[in-house]
Amino acid sequence: MPQDEQENQSVPALNQPGGLEQPLVTLPPQAPPPPEPEAEEEDEDEEGMLRMSFLDHLEELRSRIIKAVVGLVVTYAGCLLFAGKLWEIVSEPAASALRTIGAEPDLAQLEPMDGFLIVYFKLPLLAALFIASPWILWQVWAFVAPGLYKKERKMAGPFVLSTAGLFILGGCFAYFVAFRFGLAFLLGIGMNFTTGAKIKPVVSIVSYFDLFVNVMLGIGVTFELPVLIFFLTMLRVVTPGFLIEHSRYAILAITVLAAFITPTPDIVNLLIFAVPMILLYFIGVFAGYLLVLSREGRRFPWHIPLILLAVLMVLGVTVGFVLVDQFGWRLVSGYPWLVRP
Repeated sequence: MPQDEQENQSVPALNQPGGLEQPLVTLPPQAPPPPEPEAEEEDEDEEGMLRMSFLDHLEELRSRIIKAVVGLVVTYAGCLLFAGKLWEIVSEPAASALRTIGAEPDLAQLEPMDGFLIVYFKLPLLAALFIASPWILWQVWAFVAPGLYKKERKMAGPFVLSTAGLFILGGCFAYFVAFRFGLAFLLGIGMNFTTGAKIKPVVSIVSYFDLFVNVMLGIGVTFELPVLIFFLTMLRVVTPGFLIEHSRYAILAITVLAAFITPTPDIVNLLIFAVPMILLYFIGVFAGYLLVLSREGRRFPWHIPLILLAVLMVLGVTVGFVLVDQFGWRLVSGYPWLVRP
């Protein structure tokens, strides 16, 4: 008998008599296929990435550069309206240092074009660079974002805020702390450490502004150290454990770098530059550690540092109260806020 006829006879037909009385063979239910969440997430990420040709990348780069330059020019035009006020702010550290050593608080103009170039071109451009830094950094991120995944593109806000904020914070630290101490030391050398006749300081606006720009931009860029460490950790180039293990070499490198940046050779100004940079290094390591915890699905115990901060605040208030009540110290409106009787 052919095989097809045997198969047909083994399966009872429903329209034949007695067919329903024969037992039917039921197949076990098949299990549903397992879900593939990782593949779906990868597909979503792949869909989120924008595919661009080389010419499209060049066009995007040109567009972002134009937008960044336009923002810088607009900011420069606004700063140009306040050029005189800006020069008063920039020249104030020099005037203060000159008054301290008993000299005339004036800067010298040695060339006819020096005043115009400094006050109405270079100074507004420097101020515009700091003010427009968030806009410029946003254009940088917008150019890089099409090649990133959806999760990575969510870091646009923190990237722009942290990078621009650290750059501006570095400029403020340079203006209010580092530059003032360094300038007072340099101008006081001729009045305090020379033998015989005293040296009368005559500072040109060109040399003064060049030193000002070097210190402002140098410290502003070095304050980006936490962002650099965070992105190196994100790219898996370094790990927090590696950075902590080799922190002594990092401290040595930071000290050498601070020796090149600081305008004076004394140890005090060297520490003024080096200590904040070392703190920024460990802040960057801590940010990388939080990133590693996030990858591993763990959370940092924030209650521990908050408790320590609260204890330090209580301790500080207690010490201040004891100094005021028992030793006669008094509070003042400005730094250092507590003065001896």
